[in-house]
Amino acid sequence: MAYSFIPSFFLLHPHSNLYTFFMNENPTDNLVVPQSPFKVLILHNIPVLPLDHPDADSEHEVIETVEIIENALAEHGVRFERFGLAKDLGPLIQRLNSDPPDVVFNMFEGFADFTETEVHLAGLLEWMKIPFTGSKSQALAVGRNKALAKAVLQSYGVSTPGFFWVNNADVPENKLGWPVIVKPATQDASIGVDQGSVVTSQYDLVERVKLLLKNYGPPVLVEQFIDGRELTAAVIEDPEIIVLAPSEIHFTIRNKGLWPIISYDAKWKPDSVEFEGTPYEYPAKLTPELLEKVKDTVKRAYLALGIRDYGRIDMRVSSDDTIYVIEVNPNPDLHIVTGLAISLDSANQTYGVFLENLVTRAWKRGP
Repeated sequence: MAYSFIPSFFLLHPHSNLYTFFMNENPTDNLVVPQSPFKVLILHNIPVLPLDHPDADSEHEVIETVEIIENALAEHGVRFERFGLAKDLGPLIQRLNSDPPDVVFNMFEGFADFTETEVHLAGLLEWMKIPFTGSKSQALAVGRNKALAKAVLQSYGVSTPGFFWVNNADVPENKLGWPVIVKPATQDASIGVDQGSVVTSQYDLVERVKLLLKNYGPPVLVEQFIDGRELTAAVIEDPEIIVLAPSEIHFTIRNKGLWPIISYDAKWKPDSVEFEGTPYEYPAKLTPELLEKVKDTVKRAYLALGIRDYGRIDMRVSSDDTIYVIEVNPNPDLHIVTGLAISLDSANQTYGVFLENLVTRAWKRGP
């Protein structure tokens, strides 16, 4: 599918309903598309959270994303089937043994109440020697543990805000300075992040850690809060590593006295003040010098964690243009209006071509 009509500059929230406009354009409806020589199994998690759960939006989005991916792959002649994985692995193993796919499109994000399964699934595919898209189990294991990922970044000389992690309610004295931001160390999609995440006293820090331990378990990450510009940049391989044009998040919520952070509401709740107050600008307005520094930082972070095929790096830039990596994301969101998909034009690729290349490269690479 060609999305040549995506503007080169706009302000857009990454989970707006703009995808309905994109997906209604169907330039190949009347064309005969050659079929791929391989068959793909699109593997995704079946959501386990009820729709009224506070974290349900982030988990249920995978179903919508898979449908969008199916449409794009079909338009490029890629043969596929879909498999929704529940917690019983038996049907999946039977399916993989009885009719093994040539390649798995790995959209499995782990179960919301058992997030480690994202790593386990990749390990299972490696064990069964089935080619799959995205990062291998080791990179996923490091990437899903924010504290471990930051330690790896530091060992590779990539700047990241100062931090420590906590495994129980015995919270050590904060020596990073105030404020700090407190996050669940093994969650993604801004789960567990809200305006109360930024704290300015030891008492509030202890109370926040207790809350996150209760809701998400250990470890809890305590991180120096960098008050600066927030940038995000995606990476793809074609086959060389390509850093796509960065986006910037603008924090107009500052005007309402709120902390400039991407909270869960800012990412997933369209009717919230934080959602409306955190628009994305693509491409980000950066000096040539800063752009080169950003791209270098992004590439080094991508390589440090051993990410494969595609990823996303989130950063803060301080007033002196120091770049701090705040999160590294293997297998980031592939929804058509998220940053990776939107920034593909900077590599002269469309969404459909990117997805076709992704499964073709995995097929050719083999297990």
